[in-house]
Amino acid sequence: MAAKITGTFTVLNNTFPFTAIAFGRIGGHNIGAKISKSTEKTLKNLGCDINEVIDELQKNLIQGNITLPEGLDKESFVDD
Repeated sequence: MAAKITGTFTVLNNTFPFTAIAFGRIGGHNIGAKISKSTEKTLKNLGCDINEVIDELQKNLIQGNITLPEGLDKESFVDD
């Protein structure tokens, strides 16, 4: 099972877009998140390590540490 995720994340009071593909069931949960080159450039200018930012983003997505749009709940798409 796979799902495409689009959203935003915040670092140092700056919000950035991301896309991700989430894979589940076979081998456990795995998420591959991507950010644009312009987001990478801005994060570098803020003094951030790009790999650490992406790792933290993926960890938060896997752990369900997210804010969903109004009217959407986890039960509508989470396979427990």
